[in-house]
Amino acid sequence: MATTHHAVIDVLAGYRPKTAAELADVNRVNALVEVDDPWLWTNPLHVTASALIVHPGSGRVLLRWHPRHQSWLLVGGHADPGEYAPLAIALREAHEETGLPDLSPWPDPEVRHLAIVPVPANSQEEPHEHADLRFVLATQVPEVARPENPDAPLRWLSLEEARMAITEANIQDTLSRVEPLLAG
Repeated sequence: MATTHHAVIDVLAGYRPKTAAELADVNRVNALVEVDDPWLWTNPLHVTASALIVHPGSGRVLLRWHPRHQSWLLVGGHADPGEYAPLAIALREAHEETGLPDLSPWPDPEVRHLAIVPVPANSQEEPHEHADLRFVLATQVPEVARPENPDAPLRWLSLEEARMAITEANIQDTLSRVEPLLAG
């Protein structure tokens, strides 16, 4: 269990929240890490890892349609058994969901955003929250992106197009944090 805790603590140690609400979210995750496995899906709050995939050469971003939420979201998700490193989880999920073979952290491996997002109940699970650790990953071969299934299409979008397509405020916030990196 210490390994699961250590990886999340390490990622959050260098993270600088941008708002008081985000600082409260960091404190909630740190409190979770102190008492339980932060990756455990049965916790009402558990950690997930996701990424905004970018193509630095064109300034475009890749979004994935999420059928359950009926919206354009980032790629990412839950840890598999035995996984504890947030960046590795985001990389695995991104590769699975897009087929992109060359994904790498960009411009560095730092977490760019922590967002606690509500997840509504469905027939298989109670309502809960994801403490989503968000990274930026880059590809040099955007044309090879392929959705993992037809119900979850992918779209390469300019920043303006992405702002128009994204309906969730927490994803808009992540996009706004990445925009200066693409402009820079």
